[in-house]
Amino acid sequence: MAAHSPAEIHALFLDAFNRGDPEAITALYERGAILVLGGEKFSGHEAVRAAYERMLARRGRMELETRSVVESGEGLAVLHASWTLRTGGSTAQGISMEVVRRQPDGTWLFVIDEPRTPE
Repeated sequence: MAAHSPAEIHALFLDAFNRGDPEAITALYERGAILVLGGEKFSGHEAVRAAYERMLARRGRMELETRSVVESGEGLAVLHASWTLRTGGSTAQGISMEVVRRQPDGTWLFVIDEPRTPE
């Protein structure tokens, strides 16, 4: 499971999230990537995996819509998306900002990921 374009990473993330697969989600991040959740930074595969394991334990279902992809000629791209997460009887909505980087093999991985809920 690898993203061959910046926009494809959202589809792969959504599939892994809705299957409840923290390993597949973590594989979409660079080793030193940063995930920011509720103002708390999680850095590296171990921390990112642990954060998603806690989140996935709630057995939520996510919807995600890519709003924009801005790609540089330097192998970087910024993605923005809107998302909705339904867990049990509650619903959370927000926007996300991600930076992804093209890897030497041509695939793309998250470098920075910050999903936010409106304040």
